[in-house]
Amino acid sequence: MIMHPIQRAFANRDALKVISGLNNFDADRTAAIVKAADLGGATFVDIAADPALVQLAKSLTKLPICVSAVEPEKFVQAVAAGADLIEIGNFDSFYAKGRRFEAEEVLALTSETRALLPEITLSVTVPHILTLDKQVQLAEELVKAGADIIQTEGGTSSQPTHPGTLGLIEKAAPTLAAAYEISRVVSVPVLCASGISNVTAPLAIASGAAGVGVGSAINQLNSEVAMIAAVRGLVEALATAIKVGSRE
Repeated sequence: MIMHPIQRAFANRDALKVISGLNNFDADRTAAIVKAADLGGATFVDIAADPALVQLAKSLTKLPICVSAVEPEKFVQAVAAGADLIEIGNFDSFYAKGRRFEAEEVLALTSETRALLPEITLSVTVPHILTLDKQVQLAEELVKAGADIIQTEGGTSSQPTHPGTLGLIEKAAPTLAAAYEISRVVSVPVLCASGISNVTAPLAIASGAAGVGVGSAINQLNSEVAMIAAVRGLVEALATAIKVGSRE
């Protein structure tokens, strides 16, 4: 069951998840990202599945806290510390190390996590290393296994050849394509993540996503003011997408 504030944002198709990184255990960095998400108007935040980080985030914001991991047992401690929902993935940080996540493993992780935590809202990332038809097939199987939210990815596989706006669209193309295909076959919300910016967030909504997850466009910035501005820019981009969609 998806918790109410997130459910409402998904229904409005303007959910914004700010991602600090599955392997980011730096307390100061996580705190800065959580504060920016809060002050910028994000829907929820996604941090590493660490009990101390969960407690820190809870002390800084009333926003729902999602925790990400690829080891189901890590979720148990994070939920005990106050995490509101959990995410298997995002896998981007592993690909550079040569670590791949195939469909069978993601499905097994989902089943194992559901057995440990049968009630909590569960989001699962579909690996972009799979062909699109296999991503769609896996998404359907994940929903049957108990996933409440499906997240797409793909930013690490695209190599933009142009600067500026065109480059941002090229960067987001794989995750947008996955959101388009998957959103047509699953009944749960699809969150489009990895390589998304304020330019491409509206394209994600147009592609069928109920919201976006954004990490590097925010967490690579060096000042809290810049981070807050980036979050606000994404919130405004999503609001614009909804207005344009409602006029059509």
